[in-house]
Amino acid sequence: MLLREGKGNQQDLFGVSMIIPLLSHHVKALGASPTVAGIVGSTYGILQLFSSTIVGSWSDVVGRRYSLLTSILLSAFGYGLLGISTSITLFVLARIPVGLFKHSLSICRALLSDLVSESERPLVMGHFNAASSVGFILGPVVGGYLTEHEGGFYTSSFTCAAIFLINAGLVWMLPWSEKITDRSETNCSNSASKGCPDDYCKKSAQNGAHANHRHPVLTAEKEADCRAPGKPRPGWREVSLLQPAWRQLTSVSSRIHMVASSDMWDLFLVRLLMAVAIMLYYSNFSLAMEERFSLKPKTTGYLISYSSTLGALAGFLVGPVTKLYRNNMAALLLHSTVLTCSLIFLYAAAPSVWQVLLTSTFFAISTSVGRTCITDLELQRGGAHASGTLIGAGQSVTAVGRVLAPLLSGLTQEISPCGPPSLGVVLALAAVGLLLIRIPKWDGRGLAKTVKL
Repeated sequence: MLLREGKGNQQDLFGVSMIIPLLSHHVKALGASPTVAGIVGSTYGILQLFSSTIVGSWSDVVGRRYSLLTSILLSAFGYGLLGISTSITLFVLARIPVGLFKHSLSICRALLSDLVSESERPLVMGHFNAASSVGFILGPVVGGYLTEHEGGFYTSSFTCAAIFLINAGLVWMLPWSEKITDRSETNCSNSASKGCPDDYCKKSAQNGAHANHRHPVLTAEKEADCRAPGKPRPGWREVSLLQPAWRQLTSVSSRIHMVASSDMWDLFLVRLLMAVAIMLYYSNFSLAMEERFSLKPKTTGYLISYSSTLGALAGFLVGPVTKLYRNNMAALLLHSTVLTCSLIFLYAAAPSVWQVLLTSTFFAISTSVGRTCITDLELQRGGAHASGTLIGAGQSVTAVGRVLAPLLSGLTQEISPCGPPSLGVVLALAAVGLLLIRIPKWDGRGLAKTVKL
């Protein structure tokens, strides 16, 4: 099932990546001015900013199956509407359901965290990210080919919608709810005998991740379920069919409030700093290569494809690297952040294309490992039973970075072509400093025993 889930999202991302490079060309072809095109382009990011946490929390309430089906079907509707958009108004309307509900990737990550143990999670997440990245490598090639033909954008949009509909059918046929329900019941029965809200307490004690009396998010809700052993625990179908809409909204609001009030600001801030730093690295890459080294756009495209391919393959390295660190994700995150910061600096100061090629090679690997680490740490500290809310909150934080990065890139590029990556170095250094300060508070053993730079 895990393999099929990865393939399903690979197909989703394949369809989406066919459309993304063509959106700006299409909106301009509809007669939009550059300013209007920029405002329309930002609509998606703003909607994702507010909807990521809500949809992720909703998947915790009603279950992964129905939230995933809803996400895929409404995304298919949005891309289908995009395929008939002959005016700016229709284009904007088509982007609304996609911006609000295209969270299948986040929901699938939450689903994988439900299905695997904590020790296996980094390995599975790494493979999942690698499989998903393949779609982004192949999609633009197919989209570019279709665009060369008459009505290519509309063909790409309808193809993307069809891919989403096929994946909705696959999700409907997958028999997964029984396994997850059984796992939840087992967790409750085990925790009842150990005086712990769920088996996460035992795992966190082993990892030393909750030294200062920190508890997983939403512990009270899980504890209430476990204190009522005679009460039947409904499967996902029963929850989604029987819960009234107002109760779902109440549960979603409660979960979001608990995450917002939890002591996880440091992890979310590290995610934001690194997201902006990485986006600044890529923000003016093509233009900087042309101005600094007189590199043609075609050659730059090959370099970007090379980096993307390495990023996809790097997902398969996460498992072995995690074993090498003995599942000490805090140390691995610190080291990957230091490496990423160093590589951004080397890129900004690169005297030749060959040094850029070298930094791109290791940059793709370090960012892939860091992305998996930050997600795993969020689930460790927040509790896997709140995985949808936590992953959604992380995506919302990343969406803030997508809003800030273009603005910061434009301002610093006025100074120098190396301005955006130079600012990225400063932000990455801030993330490293924050990790050095906060990691001892995550782990009672102290930084000296867990992290050796």
